[in-house]
Amino acid sequence: MALNNTYDMRLLRHETTAGAGAQLLLLALLGTAIGLGPAGWLTGLAFGVATWAVLTRALRRSWLQPFGAANRVTLARATLVGGVTALVADSFESPPPVTVLVALTSVALILDAVDGKVARRTGTSSALGARFDMEVDAFLILVLSVYVAMSLGPWVLLIGAMRYAFVAAARVLPWLNGALPPSTARKTVAALQGIVLLVAGAGILPLLSAFATVLSALMLLMWSFGRDIRWLWRVRDHQRA
Repeated sequence: MALNNTYDMRLLRHETTAGAGAQLLLLALLGTAIGLGPAGWLTGLAFGVATWAVLTRALRRSWLQPFGAANRVTLARATLVGGVTALVADSFESPPPVTVLVALTSVALILDAVDGKVARRTGTSSALGARFDMEVDAFLILVLSVYVAMSLGPWVLLIGAMRYAFVAAARVLPWLNGALPPSTARKTVAALQGIVLLVAGAGILPLLSAFATVLSALMLLMWSFGRDIRWLWRVRDHQRA
């Protein structure tokens, strides 16, 4: 068994190392094509290293076998998010190529609808895979909100920060860690955030329309979080028991 586990762990390391290599390759391509600056390079590399380290540790603790096609899709999305992160970090020094930013973000959002279907069809759904998918989604929304906030105002950061604020609150209020029932509305509102931020960041809407659209998305997100928190509050005694 020890030999099998060692062999399997080596395979998992190969998967995460391949992901880190893909991240480095994407950054190199961006650097060659658009002249990625120091801020973009450093931020992109930090994202790649952090993703590799966290995912490797999580795999070692969960002993997920095998890595699975769905997680490969999510890892590809994480690589694209790393590219978007580098571009947004670089935008503080010079305007980013919007076409490249939109292209990377669009593919990442499209693949978000793929990994879940792959996991269900291949029977490889797992708690780690779901968490990996959620964290990639959350970080992409955070990065996009930073980018859009530069043109619409710092209030847009509430969209990206809301999920992290919820996680922080759950450390103080354990009942927030309760399991939520499946909700199509929750998934729809979450998916809408990325689409709205992408459209606003692409600059295809007039400033006032972009402001109103992003504000509407924020209101929907606050409604979704408020509904979930209210439900968790109502069932907290049952969950504690």
